[in-house]
Amino acid sequence: MKKQMGGPVEGPPSELIDKAIAALDGDWRGQALAKIRQLIHEADPDVVEEWKWGIPVWSHDGIICTGETYKAAVKTTFAKGASVEDPSSLFNSSLEGATRRAIDFRQGEAIDEAAFKALIRAAVALNASTKKAPKKRA
Repeated sequence: MKKQMGGPVEGPPSELIDKAIAALDGDWRGQALAKIRQLIHEADPDVVEEWKWGIPVWSHDGIICTGETYKAAVKTTFAKGASVEDPSSLFNSSLEGATRRAIDFRQGEAIDEAAFKALIRAAVALNASTKKAPKKRA
């Protein structure tokens, strides 16, 4: 599977994500990435958008997930996915790893919006529960 993103490299992260989606205008992958982004914001209004490694990254008390476009899929990789409950079995990629899990969205497949948002909220809760307390100054 060949990665397609890379796109813009300078500017505020939200604008870089806008540009990456716009670069895929009229392509199902751009529509899918835009929908995934929308669902992430609906699930966590306090999410922070970042641009790392040439791809969109969504964080809240640590990385929640990334969004990558490939020729045959839009991949959403959850940084701590192996530790996130997935009762709807959305994870369908990177299942062998000890830390990450991913969802490959393919052309024509519907996104289970409620299950995806629940997965985002579970990832945010996991990040919050493992967040290191700030060091106290003496």
